[in-house]
Amino acid sequence: MYELLLEPMPWYIAGPLIGLTLPLLLIIGNKTFGISTSFQHMCAAVLPKKFPYFNYDWWKQGKWQLQLSFGILLGGVLAAFFIPEDYVIDLSTSTIATLQENGISNFNGFVPIEVFNWENLASLPGFFILVVGGFLIGFGTRYAGGCTSGHAITGLATLQKASLIAVIGFFVGGIISTYFILPNLFN
Repeated sequence: MYELLLEPMPWYIAGPLIGLTLPLLLIIGNKTFGISTSFQHMCAAVLPKKFPYFNYDWWKQGKWQLQLSFGILLGGVLAAFFIPEDYVIDLSTSTIATLQENGISNFNGFVPIEVFNWENLASLPGFFILVVGGFLIGFGTRYAGGCTSGHAITGLATLQKASLIAVIGFFVGGIISTYFILPNLFN
């Protein structure tokens, strides 16, 4: 059974499970699927009430998102403890070739160690991609009214025009980062 948990779930099982989660959330509890709102609720919990944006009953409005966030965090911690260090993500040969062209050669673990490490964080490109990029992602998700999962899964399924625009923006941003920014960042 443990070996089955280490295998990636096939797309034809994972996709329908994600697709069925949305109507269940809407029908059972009138809840939407997304994660970025939980950061707003966390800020409302710890920041003084003098900021009008955070002056609301964060527990009543944010209980679901905070539980979801905790589950994601717990899943990451469990993965860090139980997945073997020599675990290699199954990538296509073209993806591996592209990553190797850009200086990424260690495919053990879930993130490329050549990008996500303490030494890289101290460099200007590493600081730019990890800290500034993280801030921009956080700011952008709140400015866009949701994150990729919220817009792409919930927003598109409920035919939200703003979500369609946001998802197009996510893809354009991903293409620009993949083909223009990342290849030139560490060279």
